[in-house]
Amino acid sequence: MHIRRRGIALITVVAAAVLAGACTAAPETPESSTKFDPYRWSKVADDAPWGRRAGVETVRLGSSIYLVGGRTPKAPIAFPDGPVPGNSTIWGDVWRSDDGGKGWTEVLTTDDAAHWKARAYHEVVTQGSRMVLLGGQNFPLVTNPACDQSVFCTPRFTPKSEFFNDVWASTDGTNWDQLTPNAPWSGRAGHSAAVLDGTIYVLGGSVNDDVSVVGGPPSRQLFNDVWKSTDGITWTQATAAAPWRTRAGASTVVKDGWLYLLGGEYGFTGSPPPYLNDVWRTRDGADWELVTPAAGWSPRPGNTCDALDSTIVCFGGYGQSPNPLDFFGRMSPNDIWISDDGATWTRAKGTPWNAATPDDVRYDYDTVVAPAGPGSTGDAILTFGGDQENFNFFDPTQYLNVADDVWQFALPAAP
Repeated sequence: MHIRRRGIALITVVAAAVLAGACTAAPETPESSTKFDPYRWSKVADDAPWGRRAGVETVRLGSSIYLVGGRTPKAPIAFPDGPVPGNSTIWGDVWRSDDGGKGWTEVLTTDDAAHWKARAYHEVVTQGSRMVLLGGQNFPLVTNPACDQSVFCTPRFTPKSEFFNDVWASTDGTNWDQLTPNAPWSGRAGHSAAVLDGTIYVLGGSVNDDVSVVGGPPSRQLFNDVWKSTDGITWTQATAAAPWRTRAGASTVVKDGWLYLLGGEYGFTGSPPPYLNDVWRTRDGADWELVTPAAGWSPRPGNTCDALDSTIVCFGGYGQSPNPLDFFGRMSPNDIWISDDGATWTRAKGTPWNAATPDDVRYDYDTVVAPAGPGSTGDAILTFGGDQENFNFFDPTQYLNVADDVWQFALPAAP
């Protein structure tokens, strides 16, 4: 289980128990009527052929939607060799849908030669007539250096991720051109990326697995640098240290000539949880304006924000259980928030994915804005996959709590 775009690194059960603290749940903001009251959540596809996955990227290119990479949790490694938090299959495949996410065709397999290494928690953006892939990480397991194969030792295996700073481009998802094997920005995962006025921006992120996973250095490093490029080959550092806190897992939205950065995290768990709900914006990546130090929605990582009908719409994400004795629990935010300017926020009616409880809310999914499917009108927010795991690594079925479906949030067509 992981927190969206921040990298495949998890705390152990002991760390969770120590860090959970005595945090309490914040009062819930009541729902209000908004222009999205008529919008409805509906499932477009279930049991998609790309299977259960999180840390995935999706983009809209022309009339098609592409799903790129990600991770699928594996069954836990049995004691005494395990558990190994986050043990996963990492994908290097690409799937295309030409009907709004209902049907899918695999256009690139993980084993196909001459393309990027399998990865998750990367970024893929649309720039003109092409998609551009940036960074990410894989998740190979290595023998714990503290273990001698001839003696009892647990866990015997630990993750040792490789973090990428390569950049690739494709117009069809099948054929990829490497724009650079090593961009000047450090290898990273959990970063944010967006295209503003034809320029690609890469913001923040982190490198190195968490010390509680690998059991030793190097420790995780978070970034607040910003890089930009018009071609994906030559990169310019817009700023080495933006005024916002170093972070990973932040959302980005492009609206009215501004690039917005929203929320994120600077740690996995803690008291209070090390999550953010500030909002910043820029026109050039160098000069940043604080829109609000605390948006109406609770601090969270793993959520998404999109511009729909000229409005910023945010939902989903990971929430830590407010019960300090609930070592494995999560209390994910079961709400939808909207804003016209990123400063003033309103909680809209309804819940994402028609979630009945916080357990039904997902994180580490991805979204695109695309024309709504049959029975709906206008543009819709489409969601793909996502994680619903908690931190109980000893639960033999927990790894199955990852989605393989497609949903849309759209306005029903008039009868």
